[in-house]
Amino acid sequence: MIDYTEGSGKQYHTGVGPGDVGGYVILPGDPKRCEKIAKHFDNPVLIADSREFVTYTGTIDGVKVSVTSTGIGGPSASIAIDELAKCGAHTFIRVGTCGGMQEDVLGGDVVIATGAVRMEGTSREFAPIEYPAVSDFCVTNALVDAAKKIGVRNHVGVVQCKDSFFGQHEPEIMPVSYELENKWNAWIRMGCLASEMESAALFIAGSFLRVRVGSCFLVVANQERAKKGLSNEQVHDTELAITVAVEAIRSLIKQEA
Repeated sequence: MIDYTEGSGKQYHTGVGPGDVGGYVILPGDPKRCEKIAKHFDNPVLIADSREFVTYTGTIDGVKVSVTSTGIGGPSASIAIDELAKCGAHTFIRVGTCGGMQEDVLGGDVVIATGAVRMEGTSREFAPIEYPAVSDFCVTNALVDAAKKIGVRNHVGVVQCKDSFFGQHEPEIMPVSYELENKWNAWIRMGCLASEMESAALFIAGSFLRVRVGSCFLVVANQERAKKGLSNEQVHDTELAITVAVEAIRSLIKQEA
């Protein structure tokens, strides 16, 4: 492969190099969320700020950890995990937002993904569609235990991933409305908990790279409840989901010391 960094030793997109990141990395989508997450670390330092990829590195209980934003969607998320893995990261937790799909998944809840519907394009360039997008068992267990410890209301199961945000929220206006609406109804009937945009690509890329990946999300709102005229509180503060991810990493560090 061409070295687009021209010998700098840094990764082309993220701008990180060997020794810059910890083995454990939190992956938000929003670059502005990185500083907020880094405040949970001891002695956080801004390592790189390139495109949608912002990276801070610090420590948790004396172990080097990092946070790197991925931007929106699977393509940039898969680039991030690939370049971070090349620099020594081995465990990743995506922290983001999602929209609830089941009626009992409420705004302010946390969803922990065990797997993801691959209704996006990035993962198809890694593996045939028959290969499942599943989270790492140990990381997922750590997230579930952390949510219980903190006392946050949570749901554990399959989420749906897509590439078009507005295709989810306004499928009726899309030329392929027949497909979007029919599949959305199928995912709900199958018990899909929530919809987001990155986990399928991260789970599949992680399987290929032989690294561990888990995901947890803040539920912002639930469009199915809105459709039915049910109460539908909106919550935008991701602090609870971030705390769950940080506590999960703390637990993994302790187990693996």
